[in-house]
Amino acid sequence: MTTTFRRHPDLRLAALDGEGVVLHLGSRKYFTVSETGVAILDLLEQPRALDQLVAGLMERYDVDAAHADQSVRAFLDRCRSAGLILESES
Repeated sequence: MTTTFRRHPDLRLAALDGEGVVLHLGSRKYFTVSETGVAILDLLEQPRALDQLVAGLMERYDVDAAHADQSVRAFLDRCRSAGLILESES
């Protein structure tokens, strides 16, 4: 089985200079995210598996697979805790 992730439908994202602001309409909470976080949330407009997110980060930035994987996993953990993403098994 493959786990896919996507942005919560109540999420709104605004990219600013080098970072982003995220509003969760359901909880009415604001979050700030790094430029990398904005890139990952952009990718999560559509359901994506972990390996697709890692590949997307590697395409956008000059990072190796290990660093991209670590960054994506850490960001997904924070997003999961804040209720910003949804997961499904397929």
